[in-house]
Parts: sequence; structure tokens; C-alpha cells
Amino acid sequence: MVVRIGHVAPVSGPQAHYGKDNENGSRMAIEDLNTQNIVIGGKKVRFEIQAEDDAADPKQGAAAAQKLCDAKVNGVVGHLNSGTTIPASKVYNDCGIPHVTGAATNPDLTKPGYKTTFRIIANDLALGAGLANYAADTLKLKKVAVVDDRTAYGQGVADVFKKTALAKGMQVVDEQFTTDKATDFMAILTAIKAKGPDAVFYGGMDPQAGPMLRQMEQLGLSNVKYFGGDGICTAEIAKLAAGAKTLGNVVCAEGGSSIQKMPGGPDWKARYDAKYPGQFQVYSPYTYDATMLLADAMKRADSADPKVYLPKLAESDYKGVTANIQFEPNGEMKNAAITLYKYEDGKKTPIE
Repeated sequence: MVVRIGHVAPVSGPQAHYGKDNENGSRMAIEDLNTQNIVIGGKKVRFEIQAEDDAADPKQGAAAAQKLCDAKVNGVVGHLNSGTTIPASKVYNDCGIPHVTGAATNPDLTKPGYKTTFRIIANDLALGAGLANYAADTLKLKKVAVVDDRTAYGQGVADVFKKTALAKGMQVVDEQFTTDKATDFMAILTAIKAKGPDAVFYGGMDPQAGPMLRQMEQLGLSNVKYFGGDGICTAEIAKLAAGAKTLGNVVCAEGGSSIQKMPGGPDWKARYDAKYPGQFQVYSPYTYDATMLLADAMKRADSADPKVYLPKLAESDYKGVTANIQFEPNGEMKNAAITLYKYEDGKKTPIE
């Protein structure tokens, strides 16, 4: 009996390096499953992947989801981007196929309450709150300025940071807005400087955060901490900051544990690198776990029929490479870890 798992990510376009890494994770899981001689419903099972490309485009994401529904795959791993996963989740709900994402972090994904939607990574609510808690409890900061780029992601993560900071007794001394196309932040940084904050939180991506760090240095804001979510938590920000010393003030957050700290991380990474040299990005351990998680639910239900194994998926208690995976009633992961990072000599380093 053949059981097909769909996988969707951008494997073309500027985010193809992420998409390929995600697909590799799922492929590796399928190869591992096929060495286990799994029997479901009395039949020996062979797992296969049906891989689709959504090019990080919402319309293409929904079309890929429909294609997997029409092909009657047994489950889906994906998508990478919140912008593609959110429209696709409705398609999977309508055709009754469970999907598990290990990459899309927008909290809106689980808002509709679809029983077929599962996420095995922390969402942006956890990232914004984790950063604010660290600013207040560990660094004992008192005054913060908040800037966001007005995108769904940037605004969302900045709002959570602000609410948590206020609840912790921090003062939000200024709020400023920019766009995800801007490169000149002198006016807003000058306004912020006049308010004397201990830290700036930026909700947005690294093409803005890099120049902002350079301009903060020019304005003498070189002792001000700089916080941000996974959008700025990249290797690229070190290049974009172009040698600015303010890079050393960055504290950023990503969902999940660092690979060194994942229960099966180091061993898994060694196997992955042997199979796919130089392709590792971020999310492949999660797509590996997502694929294994679907198979685990099928085994426990003794059925690969989505209707039959879906309730078993919802009550998973699965020891994965990334974490021990259990779900809240809305499909969010219970106790999802986050990791904070800093930059030492230009290198992204987990904060212990």
C-alpha cells in the first residue's frame, strides 16, 4: 500500500534555498520511514512524497493545496510562509486533509479553528513576549522605543512586544513607523534619541534593520539595545549592518531550540549534512518531524485515512528531533520553545 505525503514550499524564486531545505527534511523522513517495514491496517506500507512549489506566492499556495486535495494525498507538510499557509489551510480544511507546518509563524493561522491545521514551532506571540520578558527580567531595562514596518508580521510582533513590556512595568517612550521598502531612518531615530530609551524594538526584516543599526551608530545611539523577532535574526543582518558596532547590541528571537539543544539535533544534523551538503537553512528538522508525526498518527490509528487518523494526530505525544510534540486544542504546539540570539564578532550566537 502506498501512502503519499504532500510537501509544499517555495522551491523557485528568491526563497528557494529555504524551500529546498524544507523539502529535503521531508524527503529524509520518508526514506527513514521506508526502512521501518511499517504495517498499517494489515498491509505493508511504502511512503512517497508529492512535492509542490508555491514560489512563496499566496495564489500559488492555494493552487498547490488544491492539487494535493485532488490527488487525495494522505497528509501534507507545509507551507513555509504564513502568506501561503493561511490561504492553503482553508483548502485543506475543505477537503479534510491534515497539514502540519514547521515554519509559518503568524498567529492568524490557527484563528479559524480548522481541525486540520497544526503548527510545530513557536508563533510570533511567543517571540514578542519572550523578547520583552528578557528585556525586563534579565537586562532590567526601563525605557523602550518601538518601531514597526506596518506589515502583518512586523506590526504583529511589535504589538506583542509592546503589550508585554507595559505589563512588565517598562515604559514605551516612543512609537514610530516605517515601511518594508525604506532605507533612511534618520528622522525617526533622531526623534527616538530625544526620548532617551535603553532599547529599540524593531518589528520587520533585515533589509531595514541593517541600515537602521548603521544609522543608530552615526547618531551616537551606540549603547542602546536593539530587539527584533525572527525577521531580523539572520546571518545576513551582519552583512547589512556593514561593520556597525551596534550589531553587538542586537537581541533577536527564533522559534524552537537551537539545533545543538534539540533532543535529536546534533545526530540528525550530521546525517542531513552527509545527505544534502551545504543546504541546511532553518526549518528542515521541523519538516522532518512533521512528516514523522503524520506517520506516527497513522500507525496509532492503524489507518492512513485522514478522517480516521486525524483525532490521533490531535492527541500526539511524539518525541521528535526538534522537541516533544503535543498540541493545544487549536493545533498550536504546547510549550513551544524559543531561542534568543546575539551577535558575537558578527556571528549569530545563542544566548545561554
